[in-house]
Amino acid sequence: MPHAVEAQGLERTFKGGVRAVQGVDLAVDDGEIFGFLGPNGAGKSTTVRMLCTLLRPTAGRASVAGLDVVAEAGALRHLIGVALQDAAIDPYMTGRELLRLQATLHGLSRQQGRDRAVELLEQLDLVDAADRRVGTYSGGMRRRLDLALSLVHRPQVLFLDEPTTGLDPLSRVTVWDEVRRLNRELGTTVFLTTQYLEEADQLAARVAIIDDGRIVAEGTPRELKSEIGEPALTIALQDPDHHEAAQAVLERFGRLLPSTARTVAVRLPEGAGALADVIRALDDAGVTVAELDLAEPSLDDVFLAKTGRRMEGEETEPEPTEAAAR
Repeated sequence: MPHAVEAQGLERTFKGGVRAVQGVDLAVDDGEIFGFLGPNGAGKSTTVRMLCTLLRPTAGRASVAGLDVVAEAGALRHLIGVALQDAAIDPYMTGRELLRLQATLHGLSRQQGRDRAVELLEQLDLVDAADRRVGTYSGGMRRRLDLALSLVHRPQVLFLDEPTTGLDPLSRVTVWDEVRRLNRELGTTVFLTTQYLEEADQLAARVAIIDDGRIVAEGTPRELKSEIGEPALTIALQDPDHHEAAQAVLERFGRLLPSTARTVAVRLPEGAGALADVIRALDDAGVTVAELDLAEPSLDDVFLAKTGRRMEGEETEPEPTEAAAR
């Protein structure tokens, strides 16, 4: 069986020689939620536009749902759903009208369009705003409507380009819950681009990190974090005179880290699973603990290790012009 999304040597060069994507290789399994991470300007949106048939690759090849993104673009568009950052939504139409129109464009009957609109408005928590003009919607409501529009025809593969950027926490959770439901209940493959590391950690089974148009890391969040290092446990002591005794205990559980007069730190290979044994051993040694903190490596630590900087891009990707997209 072909992968749901596959790319080999995918490239895109814009006018002036700007190489936004430089030889990207990807393989996303059917039914997977795949996170595509990177700062602004890294090449995320350009890659998604190529996979969605909106932008022709300069070099390499890609397929989605088993169809070539160039040679079979027309057929492919019936199988995918796309929610881009810069989607244009008519502000003078209502949410219900837009959903029915989208259903018509995808070949659904009038009754099917009505039924599908009702279903999606309920799922995305838009019932109360269904018959209001979209121009009156908040940013979170517009993003949820955009997601609903991408789901009208029940796509096999769903592309979400930074779907929660700028949303309030409640709207973000609503989108997360719907993505999980689509994947769990319908088996929809989700290709998610994001700058939010927590979002990738929450949703994605595997992630790839792109920087300067190249994939710099790929794997499950746990695998990528484990490459960076083990969790670090820091103990704050009630009595500084217990410092040496605390060190003697903690070095039995892992490699000691630099400490201060009132703290002792250690790499803890077993992570949270070893905490009970550590506390018991400290208690047996007469060491009183004022506070403890277990710090797991994060995806931001992974990005720092792979690129030498935190994931805070300030650059913006070049937008394709009509001439460049031909």
